[in-house]
Amino acid sequence: MYTRLYFVIPDVTHARRLVSDLNAAGVDSAHIHAVANDSIDLAGLPRATHWQRRDVLHRMEHWLWRANLVTFFLALAGLVLGGISGSALLIVSMLALAIANLTVGILWVQVPDTGLREFGEALTHQEVLLMVDVPTRRITEIEQLVHKRHPEEVPGGRSWSVDALGL
Repeated sequence: MYTRLYFVIPDVTHARRLVSDLNAAGVDSAHIHAVANDSIDLAGLPRATHWQRRDVLHRMEHWLWRANLVTFFLALAGLVLGGISGSALLIVSMLALAIANLTVGILWVQVPDTGLREFGEALTHQEVLLMVDVPTRRITEIEQLVHKRHPEEVPGGRSWSVDALGL
């Protein structure tokens, strides 16, 4: 599992320099994704895939959250139904499902949540958004490198990323 760091860069020239510095620090270009307005030529930058530009990961996260909530309330309804019918098996299974959903929900709200919508204004101003996927243990190192060597960048937040899905 990776953490996706978002950096808003004022132009393509600065973005190329940042990508070069990230490559020198051991971040593979396959883990760097550039997004910009359609009028900007991103030559020399690792482009975001179609699915990354459509922010599928962020949308998938919201659908999973909603599914978790629906399942939780269905489990509560099943718990009530089990109490009315006197079915111990239904009560125990629905209670286990509700607890599992509650646990997932508590963990879920701790996951950083940044999506491309938050950068719409920057992208209309001809800026470049770099999404950099790094292992959790390297977050501080990479953020410090970027802030130290590229004061022109604007940190944009964090999200999660699953390398195997290519999102």
